[in-house]
Amino acid sequence: MIFDNKTILITGGLGSFGRKFIEVVLRDYKPKAVRIYDNRELAQVEMEREFKDPRLRFLLGDVRDISRLNRAMRGVDIVVHAAALKHVSVCEYNPLEAVRTNIDGAINIIDAAIDNSVEKVIAISTDKAVQPVNLYGATKMVAEKLFIQGNSYVGGGKTIFSCSRYGNVVGSSGSIVPLFKKQRDSGELTITDESMTRFWITLEEGVKFVIKCIETMKGGEVFVPKISSMKIMDLAKIIAPEAKTKIIGVRPGEKMHEVLITQEEARHTKETKDFYVIEPEFPFWDNGNFKECKLLDIGFKYASDTNSQRIGDLEMQKMLKDLMDG
Repeated sequence: MIFDNKTILITGGLGSFGRKFIEVVLRDYKPKAVRIYDNRELAQVEMEREFKDPRLRFLLGDVRDISRLNRAMRGVDIVVHAAALKHVSVCEYNPLEAVRTNIDGAINIIDAAIDNSVEKVIAISTDKAVQPVNLYGATKMVAEKLFIQGNSYVGGGKTIFSCSRYGNVVGSSGSIVPLFKKQRDSGELTITDESMTRFWITLEEGVKFVIKCIETMKGGEVFVPKISSMKIMDLAKIIAPEAKTKIIGVRPGEKMHEVLITQEEARHTKETKDFYVIEPEFPFWDNGNFKECKLLDIGFKYASDTNSQRIGDLEMQKMLKDLMDG
């Protein structure tokens, strides 16, 4: 089992993904220790009281602090990098802070992992990193490039780096589902555009996909899951079928549709039953990796509006059940 008797460090471990990742790892595996690296003191205290698991280690720190990261990664086998400033509007208004966390932080993770001989490092990315139109997406695109090319800096070491890229997480903090749920009581939901579509994945699915990536990674890949798409308007009708909708227009830095794999990336992407593997264009990449997978057709593009895998109302209701009951 990939995590059994291993020491894992997760940055941004107090976020939506981090909490679910920790829950799944403690439930399904037997790690030696899980180090939660985050800069939120109160949230650490609350999680420690909630989980009460002696395998958890709570490390107060910021990914901007390379010396603290070096100490935190000492003796670590696997790093999951989930720390980021992720809200589009916040990053637009605070661009230097977004760069310092999402880009400089990525550089620090890479340096600390190599210097401490960490075995595997997986970075959590987003569809916003593909053909970015806002600063958040641009910083995540750069972070992806840094992690993929980070393999070139390892030399004779054992560290390998890969990325996991997927779409909107249903119910994550600050996302559209909690907003719609809050607006439902007022009887009116705000919609940017009736035609807007997004990829959707649950937290549990996202965590299990990342774990699969860690098990599979050779170093240098960007992994993309096969997930479903849905219109934002249809999501609103499921959450609040009786509510009115108000069209407010597409906000600055927002796309009508999201892309997970571009046509250019498709040229060096392989397909499995459940996910895609965007292989690096390194001269030393072993093309025999994932040899059982098939190449994509020329011109393939994985976008939320043309995705053949659509979410039906019943499926989305199932995905939303726990969130809506809360």
